Amino acid sequence: MTAAISIERLCKRYGNLIALDDVDLNIEPGEFFGLLGPNGAGKTTLISILAGLARASSGRASVMGHDVVDDYLAARRELGVVPQELVFDPFFTVRETLRNQSGYFGLRNNDAWIDELLVSLDLANKAGTNMRALSGGMKRRVLVAQALVHKPPVVVLDEPTAGVDVALRQGLWEFIGRLNRAGHTIVLTTHYLEEAEALCNRIAMLKHGRIVALDTTANLLRAARHAHKTVRLRLDSSTLPAAITARAFTREGDSISIALDDYGDLERLLADLRGCGESIRELEIVQPDLQDVFLQVMTRH
Repeated sequence: MTAAISIERLCKRYGNLIALDDVDLNIEPGEFFGLLGPNGAGKTTLISILAGLARASSGRASVMGHDVVDDYLAARRELGVVPQELVFDPFFTVRETLRNQSGYFGLRNNDAWIDELLVSLDLANKAGTNMRALSGGMKRRVLVAQALVHKPPVVVLDEPTAGVDVALRQGLWEFIGRLNRAGHTIVLTTHYLEEAEALCNRIAMLKHGRIVALDTTANLLRAARHAHKTVRLRLDSSTLPAAITARAFTREGDSISIALDDYGDLERLLADLRGCGESIRELEIVQPDLQDVFLQVMTRH
C-alpha cells in the first residue's frame, strides 16, 4: 500500500542552522498521526516541505506516492494544510474565499461541497460575511474549510486550535474525527498534549530536527507507566519530615507528589510516614500521561 506521506533522509539547512536532520518517516493512509515537539523542533519546516513552500536540502518526500518536487502538482492536490498563522484575504466573504480556493485546484460548480463544509464547521450563517469581520476562531474554521475544499485525502493541521475557545475546539475535533473515520489521513501538530493523547493513534516527537521517539500512543504511555509512577499525598501536618520533603518532586500547598519505582516503594513510603507519626488525609496514584512522556523524552534527548 502506498504511504499517505513518505519521508526519506530529509534534511533542511538554513546556513549553519540544521532545521531537519536526516528524518525518515512513513504515515499510512487513514492514520491520525501526531507530530510533536518544542518550538523550533522542525515541525513547521517539515510541513512546509510537504506543501511545496520550502525545498529540502537533501532527501525525498512524497504525498500519496507523488514526489513533492518532481510531481508537485499531483502532490499538492492530495494535500490540504491548515496553517498555524491566520492568513486570509480581507476583500472577500467566506463563500467567495472558498470559491476562489476551489478555483486554484481547477474546480468549478463546487458549491454543494462548500455548503457542506459551511454547515459542518458551523459557518453557514457567516457565508456572506467579509473575512475581516470574523473572530479569530471563525477565521480558523475558514482555514480548515479552505484546506478541505478540494477533498484531499491527506490533511495536515498545524496548531489548529491555538487561541480557540473550548466549544469551538470540541466542534472542530468532532468534524475532523468524522473525516478520519471516512478514510482521510490526519497529521496534527499541537502543544495541547491532551488533544494528541485523545486523538492520535501514533506519534512522532521531534527535537532539534531529529525524530527522538516514534510509536503508537498506547505503547508510549505503556512504557512510561511501566517505568514511572507517581503518588500524590495530602498530609495533616503542615511541616513535613525532611526525609519525605527530599523525595517530593513537586509541592503545591499541602499536596506533594513523589515518584515511585514500583508499588513496593509505596509500601516503604507509607511505613516511613507512619514512623514519623504522619497521618494521610488523601492519597492518589497518578498514571503518567502524554505530557509526562513528552517531558521525559525531551529531557532524555
